[in-house]
Amino acid sequence: MVPWPDSCLFSVMRFYLLLIGSIFSVAMAAASPGQQVLRSVPNSAFKPGEKLTFRIHYGFIDAGTAELQIAAEKKMIGPRSCYHVIGSGKSVGAFDWFFKVRDRYESYVDADAMVPWLFVRDISEGGYKKKQRVVFNHYTDSARSEKKTISIPDNTQDLISAFYFARTIDLTKASPGDVFPINGYLDDEVIPLNIKFIGRETLHTDLGKFKCVIFRPMLQEGRVFKESEDMTVWVSDDLNRIPVRVQSNILVGSIKMDLTGYENLLHPPAVERKK
Repeated sequence: MVPWPDSCLFSVMRFYLLLIGSIFSVAMAAASPGQQVLRSVPNSAFKPGEKLTFRIHYGFIDAGTAELQIAAEKKMIGPRSCYHVIGSGKSVGAFDWFFKVRDRYESYVDADAMVPWLFVRDISEGGYKKKQRVVFNHYTDSARSEKKTISIPDNTQDLISAFYFARTIDLTKASPGDVFPINGYLDDEVIPLNIKFIGRETLHTDLGKFKCVIFRPMLQEGRVFKESEDMTVWVSDDLNRIPVRVQSNILVGSIKMDLTGYENLLHPPAVERKK
């Protein structure tokens, strides 16, 4: 057997120590008197085993594929039952030759409170690489990465859990212009991940015609996006609330991501399939 390099072994050990630390801190907080009570968010949008696949275009180039999947079984973080969500993306074809992308995200999302307990980010984009593991403690409103521990507002979301929480929002009384506030965590900072409701329309796709609701995430200008509302998201206008298309203008062009497949949805999708 060929031994693992020391750096690889250290990374694995550090991950498991962090995971054990997160379980211990959550368990201790849950048992301690005086800690704040977590919210309860009804979820009728998704279930374990759901899988969504996407195709990504950069301008006119077929640039990549992406996948969002909820593990078939819930996981326990301390005393809390969680959805284990894995998001991945990679470049394909000619795009892979000059800008290779291999990204993986994981989030352990509380099945009742819809907040993350552990977030794992492992990305490789061109020459840029980043690995990060963040432990959230929503009893003490803190988030701890390898670099630092920061205070966070109630119900702060990571990049993955924010999407799944947004799918639980009740839109029955939503009007164009309504804004739904979400506190987000990115790179040891708290950032707004607010979303604005735009309206409804029918979207024609390769899978068929989807009835959709339209949102614009209100994102930070300058980091990736030209303007704060340069991204538009079409979400199925049904109980699943799955993303059908995401389109955005970024600092160096435009990106479009289209849904190409779905499995194990909780409800029938609002789509008229192609014959």
